[in-house]
Amino acid sequence: MKKRIVHLFMAAGFLLLAGACSNEPTAKESMDQYVDKWNKQNFEEMYEQLSSKAQKSISKDDFIERNTSIYEQIGVSDLKVSAVDEDEEGKDKEKKDSETIPYKVSMNTLAGPVSFEGKAKLVKEEKDGETSWKINWNPSFIFSQLKEGETIRITASEPARGNIYDRNGKALATNATVPEIGVVPGELGDDKDGVLKKIANMLDMEKKDIEKQLSAGWVKDDSFVPLKKVKPENTDLLKKATSLPGVLKQDTQSRYYPFGEKAAHLTGYIRPITEEELKQDKGSYSEHSLMGIVGLEHVYEKQLRGEIGWTISVPESGATIASKDAKDGTDIHTTIDIKKQEELYSQLKDDSGTAVALQPQTGETLALVSAPSYDPNGFLFGWKKGEWEKLNKDKEAPFTSKFNKTYAPGSTIKPITASIGLKNGAIKTDEAKKIVGKEWQKDSSWGGYKVTRVSDQLSEVNLENALITSDNIYFAQTALDTGSDKFTEGLKSFGFEEKLGYEFPTKASSISNDGIDSEILLADSGYGQGQMLMSPIHLAASYTPFLNNGDLIKPYLIKKDGDEKEIWHKNVVPADGAETITKGLRGVVEDPRGSAYKPVVKGLSIAGKTGTAELKTKKDEKGKENGWFTAYDYKNKDLLITMMIQDVSDRGGSSYVVNKVKNVFKK
Repeated sequence: MKKRIVHLFMAAGFLLLAGACSNEPTAKESMDQYVDKWNKQNFEEMYEQLSSKAQKSISKDDFIERNTSIYEQIGVSDLKVSAVDEDEEGKDKEKKDSETIPYKVSMNTLAGPVSFEGKAKLVKEEKDGETSWKINWNPSFIFSQLKEGETIRITASEPARGNIYDRNGKALATNATVPEIGVVPGELGDDKDGVLKKIANMLDMEKKDIEKQLSAGWVKDDSFVPLKKVKPENTDLLKKATSLPGVLKQDTQSRYYPFGEKAAHLTGYIRPITEEELKQDKGSYSEHSLMGIVGLEHVYEKQLRGEIGWTISVPESGATIASKDAKDGTDIHTTIDIKKQEELYSQLKDDSGTAVALQPQTGETLALVSAPSYDPNGFLFGWKKGEWEKLNKDKEAPFTSKFNKTYAPGSTIKPITASIGLKNGAIKTDEAKKIVGKEWQKDSSWGGYKVTRVSDQLSEVNLENALITSDNIYFAQTALDTGSDKFTEGLKSFGFEEKLGYEFPTKASSISNDGIDSEILLADSGYGQGQMLMSPIHLAASYTPFLNNGDLIKPYLIKKDGDEKEIWHKNVVPADGAETITKGLRGVVEDPRGSAYKPVVKGLSIAGKTGTAELKTKKDEKGKENGWFTAYDYKNKDLLITMMIQDVSDRGGSSYVVNKVKNVFKK
């Protein structure tokens, strides 16, 4: 009986010993742990599982830095590593101190998907009395093609950027072959200093900057050292520069803006990517990339840029791990007519202002102009001495577009007030209002506030004459008779407080700061002196109902398939009302009482409305005036222009703008 007890005790001991031994991870379990850390890219803990032999070949810091750097540079995502069941043939059955376990790796990279298989050799190692399985790591764990002492190279292939065209296929932004002036140090001759002074002066560069480039480590006597790109049309500069000893030109590729300042705010520009920008979107760009910053170059950056190509390779062996071809950008075709763009810019170039031209029956944008302007080529070809500083300090903000911002529209709002009044029955085309005197107020509750009109010659004022004489009292009364709610609803039918949905980001027009909450604000809003703000693009579009039987046409900038117009809001003014409003707006131009009568230009068939908005920071001060004129050809119905010029109070007010708009219609 005693013997049996001893045997049972001994058996239990063996079981306990076996259990203790089974707690030691197997080679497969150790590999699974390693794989789990690998999938998490926990390189620090991965290193702790490397064999002593592997750790001798690479330090912990180098292991972490190398793996982290490679994975970051190639843009690893969706990393999936798995260990396959042990390879029985790979085990050392006698010693059982090493095993080979296959593994599979797949990942997405900048250059596309990568997958490979490998075999990990695990060896038993004893440390501090404990035995464990360690991984005999080598560089092929990173990529199967990588061997000891070799490196990974990732190279970018830049796509060709898409061009931007006007409606007739004229390039507004293009990739051009342009000359680049440079010097060959060994051919500068005996008067090297004199030559460098001359070329520095010609290229608007500092001589010391040229000397710095010539002192670069790579430069040899026969090296061509590029200094500056030159606009293709600047043939005189090219001829003079290359007549100097050692000064040559070679052709290079560059983005080019053929119309410079005339279309700068429309096209925008590209420039080299910054380090900060690269961090935000590394997969789409390389350190050598150029990117669109403002204008259409920015709005359509993704389409214009295309997709960058990437290649991951091992330069020592020439092995390619993954490769993805670059995909060139797509062209953008606008509705812009560059001739109209140039004509409007020539009128505005010496002022601070903006102009928009539409084809009023289709909504196509024919021109978008802002002044003062800048030459976008400066960001690629360099600036003349002092030019950059001058542009940056200019209080008129030449780098900022004005056509997509909002401003007080002044009296140009009156045709819209008339439309809303007609739609709601507040006025009729054949009825007149009795208005006596130059000043008017609804009642004594207005206190000392009164609405003032320019002339009191008319006491019976109908819609046509109210438009011709720009009668503030008539339109204030129209807004009051319409009522705040219906007037607000009518403005919204004209697109106020609604996203324009325009291809060039444009600020939405607003009715007031916090609703039309008083009769005085309602009256002021009726004739354009309230808190209302409109973008020039929206103001131009708001006159399209007068040429489209009362329908508001949606403006657009990018060419569509087919010529079908898009109605933004239908029947915003009755058709007969649109005719009466056009008759009144014709009178603004053709009747001697009209604010756009002078200068008289024979042969024009335009209808339009002027406006002056005084900008004040204090109630009783004399503020600067913005002058407006919106006009359209009522016969041909093929051109509608809105122009706004800032600070016209000492230049004849809105009549200063009228002259410029008429000059464009004359052509």
